[in-house]
Amino acid sequence: MAVSVLKPTSSRFRKVLTVSKSVDKMPAVQMRHVSKAFHGQTVLDDVSLAVNAGSVTALIGPSGAGKSTLLRCVNLLERPDSGEVEVEGHALDVSKPVPAKELAALRRSVGMVFQSFNLFPHLTVRRNITLPQERILGRPSKEAGVRTDALLTRVGLGGKADAYPGTLSGGQQQRIAIARALALDPKVMLFDEPTSALDPELGMEVLAVMRELAAEGMTMIVVTHEMHFAREVSDHLVVMADGRIIEQGNPVTLMADPQHERTRKFLAAVTDR
Repeated sequence: MAVSVLKPTSSRFRKVLTVSKSVDKMPAVQMRHVSKAFHGQTVLDDVSLAVNAGSVTALIGPSGAGKSTLLRCVNLLERPDSGEVEVEGHALDVSKPVPAKELAALRRSVGMVFQSFNLFPHLTVRRNITLPQERILGRPSKEAGVRTDALLTRVGLGGKADAYPGTLSGGQQQRIAIARALALDPKVMLFDEPTSALDPELGMEVLAVMRELAAEGMTMIVVTHEMHFAREVSDHLVVMADGRIIEQGNPVTLMADPQHERTRKFLAAVTDR
């Protein structure tokens, strides 16, 4: 499937979401009273968040608000100091030691795409995607190859399987990183500012793939400064500042009429640039 970059306000895109996407009201991710400090400085302060299955939640706010830390706490890449994290029925009380088996079960439900692409430069695109399937899922190499080819076609890079990451653009590499995460069959996808290292044109390539995932009903949590994406694609908008959630709700309503002064200040700053 070729990637077509859809404008955020296009009627075609809105139609895709209306027809294809059905949001399950049951939470896929629940975080309860999560707190985290680094070197005595509080980064997350008693944060609770519920993300419905099949929905897209966008996290926005100023730098240092705790957005990326909160995202990394979902799959315990950052271990909260206290609180509970539940993903697809795997509930962990992080104030107690977490058994390796339970941690692995939770992480198998979650895929993550970072700001940097984190691809192996010495491996081909195909091998970057097949290797995790073989090592983590125990998937036979032939089956992993079939899955890889299908995903590369899905993100518009079917002809790049034998290329090396260093020969590709940043937008292409980030789409490969998305394909690699999807190859492990996650129930939830986490995106940590996936377009921040890209120029606007290449960023649109990545956002197009993310929009298609949203339209297909993938549960997604996205840390982003892309306000058009947050308003047009997400189902739920969360504004963070100083380690807390200060406001959340319908993206269109919230961005049109923010109630918190800190939200108004942030939105004015990002829209006036």
